Amino acid sequence: MPDVLSVIARWLHISSMATLIGGLLYGRLVMIPASNALAPDAREALADKAAALYRPLVFTAVCGLFVSGIYNILANPGHSPRYHMLLGIKLLLVLHVFATMFLIVRPHNPRRARMMTGTLISGLIIIAISAWLRRIF
Repeated sequence: MPDVLSVIARWLHISSMATLIGGLLYGRLVMIPASNALAPDAREALADKAAALYRPLVFTAVCGLFVSGIYNILANPGHSPRYHMLLGIKLLLVLHVFATMFLIVRPHNPRRARMMTGTLISGLIIIAISAWLRRIF
């Protein structure tokens, strides 16, 4: 049974992160450049509608990452100080991504594109750190 729980937690963690980072990639690299051809009012309406549709996915993904992350930390104790240092850096970046994602999906956010860029960079760094942690695990 612990193996099944570990697989479920890993799937939940990976799929939740893919939802957040995938949505950011699409939004920042596809939606925003494509919407630049629209009039400012139409661009803002489209951005607000996209944010409203993405909001439930963000909340669900953040909850999934939180639950599966806690499970992963508790189920795999006893790591080296270097592992814990990298995990601490990763968790600080995760807090940045979570907080900014909640702001990104708010309506009438004129800094949405800028926030998406910074959050996307942090998310990709988190994925790189996760890959490294998996290697030294």
